[in-house]
Amino acid sequence: MTLEDVKKILENEEQTHLLRFYDELKESEKEQFLEQLSAIDYGLLDLLRDKDELGKKGVISPITKCVSIEDAKANKEHFESIGLDAIKKGKVAALLLAGGQGTRLGSDKPKGMYNIGITKDVYIFERIVRNLLDVVEKSGAWIPLYIMTSEKNNVDTIDFFEKMNYFGYDKKYVEFFVQEMAPACDYNGKIYLEEKGRVATSPNGNGGWFISLMKSGIGEKAKKAGVEWINVFAVDNVCQRIADPVFVGATIDSGMPSGSKVVSKVSPEEKVGVLCYEDGKPSIVEYYELSEEMRYERNEKGDLVYKDGVILNYLFRFDKLEDIMNNQLVVHIVEKKIPYINEDGEKVSPEEPNGYKFETLVLDMIHMMDDCLAFEVDRSYEFAPIKNKTGVDSVESARELLKQNGVEL
Repeated sequence: MTLEDVKKILENEEQTHLLRFYDELKESEKEQFLEQLSAIDYGLLDLLRDKDELGKKGVISPITKCVSIEDAKANKEHFESIGLDAIKKGKVAALLLAGGQGTRLGSDKPKGMYNIGITKDVYIFERIVRNLLDVVEKSGAWIPLYIMTSEKNNVDTIDFFEKMNYFGYDKKYVEFFVQEMAPACDYNGKIYLEEKGRVATSPNGNGGWFISLMKSGIGEKAKKAGVEWINVFAVDNVCQRIADPVFVGATIDSGMPSGSKVVSKVSPEEKVGVLCYEDGKPSIVEYYELSEEMRYERNEKGDLVYKDGVILNYLFRFDKLEDIMNNQLVVHIVEKKIPYINEDGEKVSPEEPNGYKFETLVLDMIHMMDDCLAFEVDRSYEFAPIKNKTGVDSVESARELLKQNGVEL
C-alpha cells in the first residue's frame, strides 16, 4: 500500500497519530512501517465499546463424560490400538505453543531453552521432544511437530533446535511458524508506537494458533498430508505426554470432535481452570469464575463436582477447526503495562498498566466444539508446569517430579 492509502485507513480509524514520526524514517523503514500499518486488524478496537460484556459466562453445569484414570487403565489396550493406528496412518500431528520468553525464570531467551538440569544440561524443549519420541518409538512412525513461535523468539528458537540437532527428532517432520500479532492501545483506543516506525504489538493469545497455522501455509500442507487430529500443548509442562496413543484412541472412540487431558483438583481452592459445560456446550471455567457454592460442591462419592482441572493439552479434529475458523473467537481485552514512544519520541516504560492488549485463548476453542472428552491423567506423572523459579509450579517442583519418574537431571 502507498502512504496515501494508509493515510485514508488511519483517518477512517482515527489513528493518524501513528504517522507522527514518519518523515524521520529511512526509506526502508517507511516501507516496513506502511506494511505493518496496512496489516493491522483495526476492528479489534471496536470491541472496546463492549469490553465489559465480552467473555461473560452462561449457565454452568458439571461435565458428565470423563475417562477416569481407572477407565483408561481398564481400556488401555483398546484405546491404544485405535490411537496407534491413527498415528501410523499419519492422521495425528502435535503442535507446541512456544511463543513465550523465560522472563519469570530470569531468562530473556525462549522459555523452552531454559536449562532445568542439575548435574547436566536438560532443556525444557529437550524434555518435550523426548516425550514425543517415546510415541515415535512405540508406533514406528514420525509424528509431524509444528512449533508456534513469536516475532521475538522465532530466530532464537529455530537456531537452538538446529544447534541441538532437534534433540534427535527427524527435522523433516518439524516446522516452525510465527504467531499473528495484535496491536496494543491506550485506554482511549489509540494505538501505541513502540518505535518511531513500529506499532506496539503483542502475540494474539494462544487461541490464535490455528489461524496462524493456516496463514503460514503449514495447515493446508498438513491437511493434504492426511492429518485429521492435532494435539495442542503448552511449552511449560515438562512431564506431559504428547500424541499419547491412549488419549488419542479414547477421543476417537468417543466420537467427540475434541478431547482435553485433565487432572483431579487437589483442593477446591486450587487455582486451575475446570472443564465443564456452559449452556450445554463444553467450556473451561477459571477458578475465580466459579461461585463459592460450585467450588466446594461434592457428589455422592465425596468427589468435587467441578474437579477436572485442565492442563492445556487438547486434541482437536482438523475439520472441526476449519468449521469454526470463520466464527469469531472471543477476544479478551487485558490491561497491561505497554512500553511506548511518547509525543516527543522518548521511550516510556510504565510501572503501572497503561492500556489494553487483545488476546484469544485456546480454551475458547473448546466452547466452539460440539463436545469434548475429559481424559483424566495422573498428575504425579503428567503435570509438572514451570511457571516460576521456586515454589509452586516451579523449576524446583518440576525437577522433583521428573526425578520421581526416573528422569536423570
